[in-house]
Amino acid sequence: MNMFSLLDQAAQRFPDLGAVFRGKCQELTFAELHQRSLKLGAGLRNSYAAGTRIAIYSENVPEYVEVMFGIWAAGMVATPINSKLHPFEAADILDDASAELVIVSDGKLQALADAIEDRGSSVSLVGIGSQGYHDLFDNLASAAAQTKPDQLAWLFFTSGTTGRSKGAMLSHQNLMMMTLSHLADMDDPDTRTSLVHAAPMSHGSGLYMPAYVARGARQVVPVSGGFDTEEFMQLCEEHPGVTAFFAPTMIQRLRLAVEAGTGRADALRKIIYGGGPMYLGEIKRSLEVFGPVFVQIYGLGESPMTITGLRSSDFGNAHDDTLASVGWPRSGAEVKVADADGKPVPTGEIGEVIVRGGVVMQGYWNNEAATADAIRDGWLWTGDMGSFDASGTLTLRDRSKDMIVTGGTNVYPREVEEVLFTHPDVEEVSVIGLPDEEWGEIVVAVVVAAQGKTPCEASLNDLCNARIARFKRPKRYVFISELPKNNYGKVVKRQLREQLVQTQ
Repeated sequence: MNMFSLLDQAAQRFPDLGAVFRGKCQELTFAELHQRSLKLGAGLRNSYAAGTRIAIYSENVPEYVEVMFGIWAAGMVATPINSKLHPFEAADILDDASAELVIVSDGKLQALADAIEDRGSSVSLVGIGSQGYHDLFDNLASAAAQTKPDQLAWLFFTSGTTGRSKGAMLSHQNLMMMTLSHLADMDDPDTRTSLVHAAPMSHGSGLYMPAYVARGARQVVPVSGGFDTEEFMQLCEEHPGVTAFFAPTMIQRLRLAVEAGTGRADALRKIIYGGGPMYLGEIKRSLEVFGPVFVQIYGLGESPMTITGLRSSDFGNAHDDTLASVGWPRSGAEVKVADADGKPVPTGEIGEVIVRGGVVMQGYWNNEAATADAIRDGWLWTGDMGSFDASGTLTLRDRSKDMIVTGGTNVYPREVEEVLFTHPDVEEVSVIGLPDEEWGEIVVAVVVAAQGKTPCEASLNDLCNARIARFKRPKRYVFISELPKNNYGKVVKRQLREQLVQTQ
């Protein structure tokens, strides 16, 4: 089993159809994508052993598609890195993964090279626009490598409350089950479907690539490399059956654009959303504007895109409780809401969401302790608290951990706290997430100033900009005299959130 087989079959069925587009312009047919991916696979095999981690650090570009399938053709492990991460954070992931090669977009090449040199790493860099990248294709195409179902295919670096990313090990079987479950449950694309990659291909949007390649759909990468409402609506006019993965904040921006008269509501085929909370009021307003084009998924990097979901048909005349839920368990996924011993709690009661099935990761890369904590007796413990109702829908109630989800991206409070704590004017700091209609949550830093000092917000922002990705930087600072603590001296973040929500 090799994920490359999906492209193999698509190239046989749809050789002359457009496969990859930059904006409205066709870049590759399926036959050309197939040939280039095989050549890249052969080039990688000339220099690296099977199972080597090949990283990608790039905003969305058309080359992302051939790189992913080329890595799989080589029998190696794709290791995409969120392009929004700071180069020093990307270098940490490269070290953790023991990656031997990273393929980098031209605009990020020098900054990543400096970060790698700073730590004395030996990973090789190839810029997508460089001669070195083109040289990787200067090989005779050969058949894709034979891989076993449990062989690693994607090392997905996900978030954790300790502040250090963990690499979820996803096998070819995991990804194939994810792909088949999506096609069975959530969508039925065909050659008149266009998957527009407005969200990052390093995680959310990229995970859907295999399913749509398998059905002969177009892979459309915006010229901007991301999400721009005007550009997205133009792509809806230029391509058939536009489908996209969105974070909730992107849906809101699109709705506002349509309401302002800058786009057509009927130009969309389907929006798949996940990665954060969707307020009931927002989804109801969006349904009024776009109709039931939405698909909601709930999943983690550890069980990619596949725990529960709501199909487009589920949104028609749905009860508010259904709209506020994350839907029903997916095909091939067993889902429980459990107590601390793993026993199901009664309907309506809150417990931790746990899941098992063929889509659940093999474990965390080089982290046995975290693996043992996350996977117990075959069940993945998600850290999310939820409850089932009588109809079988799952509603998420809270997170057992303090991770913040802002704009569909995970932020770990401790990581931000550690940076802010190095400021000489900061005595104590606690970082929390507060509800926000646009972003789902925003990062808020609650700061206790050092005696006789007055921290300047601009200097705190400068410190964050130098150390961590911009999306992790607090959007708001609150200065107080003392943090609420329990009898053990630990900051009570729940109480802190309640206090700040009341003052909003």
